[in-house]
Amino acid sequence: MYKSQFPIFQKEIINYLDTAASAQKPRVVIDEMVRFYQESYANVHRGSCHLATEATLAYEESRKTVAKFINAPEKQVIFTKGATESFNLIANGYQSLLKKDDEILVSIEEHHANFVPWQQVALKTGAKFVTFDILDNGEIDMDDFEKKLSSKTKIVAITHLSNVLGIVNPIKQIIQKAHKVNAKVVVDAAQSIAHMPIDVQELDCDFLAFSSHKLYGPTGIGVLYGKKDALALLSPYQYGGDMVQTVLPHESEFKEIPHKFEAGTPPFVEAVGLKKAIEFIDDISMEEVFRHERALTSYLITALNKIEEVEILAPNENKSGIVGFVVHGIHPTDIAFILAQQNICIRVGHHCAMPLHHRLGHEVSIRVSLGIYNEKEDIDIFIQSLQKSISFFKR
Repeated sequence: MYKSQFPIFQKEIINYLDTAASAQKPRVVIDEMVRFYQESYANVHRGSCHLATEATLAYEESRKTVAKFINAPEKQVIFTKGATESFNLIANGYQSLLKKDDEILVSIEEHHANFVPWQQVALKTGAKFVTFDILDNGEIDMDDFEKKLSSKTKIVAITHLSNVLGIVNPIKQIIQKAHKVNAKVVVDAAQSIAHMPIDVQELDCDFLAFSSHKLYGPTGIGVLYGKKDALALLSPYQYGGDMVQTVLPHESEFKEIPHKFEAGTPPFVEAVGLKKAIEFIDDISMEEVFRHERALTSYLITALNKIEEVEILAPNENKSGIVGFVVHGIHPTDIAFILAQQNICIRVGHHCAMPLHHRLGHEVSIRVSLGIYNEKEDIDIFIQSLQKSISFFKR
């Protein structure tokens, strides 16, 4: 139904089931970025000519669009290179705030981008790095979380939607419990942002980050939202360029948030593309995206369950857009190679979540991830090819 709006599917017959890695781009996003380069390009915040003024207005309008999309105050939306830089920005800022015996509580299923920065901060500050577990069905082990949450906990890092399991976590419940001990909560919304509505005010999270390229927008730009008081605690992550207010020989004064955290030339063309991607989603409605992908996910799980050799990781119906699994007796890379010959794009590996795979007892897995452009026919073709691949290797 929506596939015709994505040029890549008009170019060749391809079955793209790797949206969790990066989503394809609709024509409106591509056209808008090309138009901007051709008609409106100039650096932002610095020039006095009409092109620079128009570019600056477009950049800040993009910030407004993002803020409205997640129901955030405009000045609390910071543009970064991506979710990974957003998490590093927060973690870097906390190096001066954490001390020995403080604790950082991180879920075992985190993407490395929201795991390793906190691990490294703990090593540098002497804070204790603590992980909390999941149940065998992939849900957060709330008993383990509550057991490890304490007055020593200063940071809780948690993904909204697992990039391996596709399970939606009870973020609001986790945030409420963390706030009772005055811990700040960092939410990884890199996957959930493209699959369901997000309201940062309703969630009451302290920080939330996502990348544009998983939301049908361009690469090279991400978003960090933070509560005003939480952002105020952080020192700048990078220095120079447009984040300075005054520079003297022996000291510098920085601009107010959000520009305080946006050193150098920002990804302003990418911001224009992200704005158009959000408008594309808004035209469909995120509720419709959620309904469409939930139905496809259920259809995929039903089909996979009929294949004897397949084991779905953390079997659970509370999945949205992502399904991870293994095929007993066959390495995931072998499966992916055969499917690639048929122009079927999936993802194999640890998906930047090694601790989670260790917990599940598998080094690597196969991941199918869906987007708004996918249809039941895509899943049917994938299942047929998967079955043929399994039969080939069994012979």
